[in-house]
Amino acid sequence: MELKDKERKLEELLKSMAPAIVAFSGGVDSAYLAYKAHEVLGDQALAVMAESASVPSNQRKMADRVIKQIEIPFRKIRSHELELDEYKANPADRCYFCKNELFSSLKLIAEEYRSATILDGLNADDLGDFRPGRKAGEEHRVRSPLMEAGLTKAEIRELSRRAHLPTADQPASACLASRFPYGVTITEEKLRIVDEGEEFLREAGFRVFRVRHHDPLVRLEFGPEDLKKALDPAVARKLALRFKKLGYKYVTIDLEGYRTGSANEVLSPAETADFDV
Repeated sequence: MELKDKERKLEELLKSMAPAIVAFSGGVDSAYLAYKAHEVLGDQALAVMAESASVPSNQRKMADRVIKQIEIPFRKIRSHELELDEYKANPADRCYFCKNELFSSLKLIAEEYRSATILDGLNADDLGDFRPGRKAGEEHRVRSPLMEAGLTKAEIRELSRRAHLPTADQPASACLASRFPYGVTITEEKLRIVDEGEEFLREAGFRVFRVRHHDPLVRLEFGPEDLKKALDPAVARKLALRFKKLGYKYVTIDLEGYRTGSANEVLSPAETADFDV
């Protein structure tokens, strides 16, 4: 199917889902979905962003930029996943508890908003990934119109460029809890340290990276070009100094570089089987 046909299918899907609430994070996918929902549905679409210490500060800034540009009706709520023991314990299905908390809150708003359909930004590429949050989406009857239209991440980026969205070439993002190995307790203070570390890397000119927290060690992942820069001895010394100031005793650079979902590399097929949807 050509891209224009997928875009047309998305528009038809959105028309059938009105009124709609978009679970908005400020990332590439939800930003394009919010833009398209507003274009197709006008005031029948509402974007809702859940704020917490799990959301990277840079992503919050980008979310504000997108909302200002597309002018969709918008609401911010406070997310309470850090109050859940199941979430803080950081099991392999941590994302399920976070999404269940989010969709429960959005369901209440949907009831106020003319029994709106809740939409998330999952795309066609997400079908092959380990995503426990999809199970929560299924339970709350959340729709994924980008996925249903068959749109991949690359196609969403292309459509975002055509729409002049600032997220079009934004590196992939995820909640800060994904920076911790499963089983390591998540706290607001640890999330703050990781966020400060990533802001430092961004300000230092790095573009594609992750700060992986392994108390008392930090493992820095970089994209190919950024890895070359990070391995320069002078730059490496600056990285070590800054991250030790954040409280880490050991500062390491992952020679395999950045890859999404590296925390899942330690999981067996049996551990992920219950969350295939």
